[in-house]
Amino acid sequence: MQSGDGLIVRVRPQSATLRPQDLGKLADAARQFGNGHIDLTRRANLQIRGVREASLSDLHDVIARLGLLDASAEGEAVRNIMINPLAGIDPTEACDVRPIAGELARWLTSDRSLWALPSKFGFIVDGGGVLSLGEQRADVRLVAVGAQIAIGIETRAGTEWLGSTAPGAAAAAATEIGLVFIKAGSRDKRQRMRDLSDDGLSSVRAAMKSRLDPLHERPREADASMNRIGLIELGAGRFAVGIAAPFGRIETDQLRKLTDVMASHGVEEIRLSPWRALYAGVFSQQAAQSILDAATREGLITDPRDPLLQIEACPGAPGCRSTVLDTRGDGRQLAALLPRSGFAGTVHVSGCAKGCAKSGAADLVLVGSERRYGIVRNGTAQDQSAGRFAFAELAADPGKLFAFEGRRHD
Repeated sequence: MQSGDGLIVRVRPQSATLRPQDLGKLADAARQFGNGHIDLTRRANLQIRGVREASLSDLHDVIARLGLLDASAEGEAVRNIMINPLAGIDPTEACDVRPIAGELARWLTSDRSLWALPSKFGFIVDGGGVLSLGEQRADVRLVAVGAQIAIGIETRAGTEWLGSTAPGAAAAAATEIGLVFIKAGSRDKRQRMRDLSDDGLSSVRAAMKSRLDPLHERPREADASMNRIGLIELGAGRFAVGIAAPFGRIETDQLRKLTDVMASHGVEEIRLSPWRALYAGVFSQQAAQSILDAATREGLITDPRDPLLQIEACPGAPGCRSTVLDTRGDGRQLAALLPRSGFAGTVHVSGCAKGCAKSGAADLVLVGSERRYGIVRNGTAQDQSAGRFAFAELAADPGKLFAFEGRRHD
């Protein structure tokens, strides 16, 4: 897609997994064919920014040589699957769901009837463990519960669990729900499962009733207090590292140095995540700490207490044509104010009312319009904002921002 700084090219790896050497080659390609900016997205994808029309085919060639280019754009567009970033690594997970995610991806890319799914229609395949995806939103949710896979759909009231099935039948069940949605949603031009009418939801329930077993145990809620950044102890003498990028933006040189140090410590796979962070399993605590120290030197986030983790900000100007505000520069200034304010909630800085960086609610939202921000509390960028302030005015008087009780939404 076109943006203010050139073309944005999405790279969607299978099961959000890349080898260090392949990620390093993508970093090199981002510098050669783009502007060197790489975004980690909330859907566990990569975006290479600033690509020129003249170099797009050369970039496609690199992506294809790495085995990351889908056979069709239509199949890639609907292969919208999120998976635990530590799947197959975490000894506490209920099930390694990578085979389920792989089968689901094959269905989505090969069955042309599924290409009618809206581009934002998404699936979650969650094996549990220390980094479950319980707080992430998806139209269809597959969650390991004991030896079974619970099947749920997102409604306006939250997740509705339809039943359970064996792991080997889970991908087929998910695609069946997708096909029923296409038929039910096309009548009203619905884009998401939660937008279906009561009749549409009833048709989904009816279609799945005969093929799912009763659900005897509901999936556990996600632990919001779980540390996702820095050193992650998995038990049984196993460790992982979680490394975040401020606002999801990582530069070519940062990524190249990070992949090199990971490879030198025996890391074989790097996982993307919906938290705009990279994960890797490591063989020792010493190796983990060495990787984290290198990431810190490169300006990446390795401290779970870093206030930048509280803030989501869209690219802003000049990377986006929809705003003239330096949203990420303003976000960094806000991060410096947070420790002194005592504010522990979530913040969303949006250059316009589209709210691209965060669709869900945040405790505090700054919504840009021309050169000023409106303020939304406990809501989204689409909600009605109060006031219009220059950012310098807000920074000079933080009480305008933080003098309220926020609710945690993350």
